[in-house]
Amino acid sequence: MEGIAPPLATPFTEGGELDEEALRELVGWVEARGVDFLVPCGSNSEAELMSVDERARVVELVVEEASVPVLAGTGHPGLRETKRQTQSAADAGADGALVVTPFYYQHDEAVLEAYYREIADEADVPVYLYSVPVYTDVTLPPEAAGRLADHPNIAGMKDSSGDLAAFGRTRRFVGDEFEFFVGSGSVAAHALDAGADGGVLAVANVAPETCAELYARHREGDAESARRLNADLVELDRAVTALHGVSGLKAAMRARGAPAGYARAPHQPVDDEAREELEALVAEL
Repeated sequence: MEGIAPPLATPFTEGGELDEEALRELVGWVEARGVDFLVPCGSNSEAELMSVDERARVVELVVEEASVPVLAGTGHPGLRETKRQTQSAADAGADGALVVTPFYYQHDEAVLEAYYREIADEADVPVYLYSVPVYTDVTLPPEAAGRLADHPNIAGMKDSSGDLAAFGRTRRFVGDEFEFFVGSGSVAAHALDAGADGGVLAVANVAPETCAELYARHREGDAESARRLNADLVELDRAVTALHGVSGLKAAMRARGAPAGYARAPHQPVDDEAREELEALVAEL
């Protein structure tokens, strides 16, 4: 896998049920705007608000609709649930499993490595590491990622730390054959400069064509133009992540006409002021 993917938003009904029809429509909506692969059940998909069975159903629906590769989020705090989720993704036809670092409890490097190795030993699809310390308070160190990259069934990693220095160190430790993705839209072009193979970006749910164009410009050798385009995305990316979260992401998607559905409780809809801010940022882009 390479290029741009959204951590695909999961449309829910106003009552909090999975909106299967809207999810199918959303797959087509983002694909038509140039994304290279899809990542259902990631952080911005509200995966942690879904049961194991719900997440399995989301992956199944996305695989059915997609014509691009699917990297399914399968990580849980516990090993047993992660193995079960990873197997269900493989059974559904996903092309890989994105496994977040185990969270809630604190684990040292040796525990993290053992966790990933056991999952990768048994998984029927390639495993991708996922470090997102803003949500988990767990960081997968560059050295640990480098050691895990030697496993024959660990194919890549998504780094959502936003730390470009650590990103560059990890790139060096994991080697060039390891698929390495940035998870922060505000630094996507700079991460491409540092050796990223692409990005799994929340803002790609809202502006997939802009993210795809950023990647295309960089791939064609125009890194400066890619960085300028990335600068145009920074305020929108910040608004749909750090400022307004998933509810803001879905409000911005609706401003684009995307079938985003509702966020699931305990998320609450954004207020009118935030909605107007998001709509203005979308219109400006």
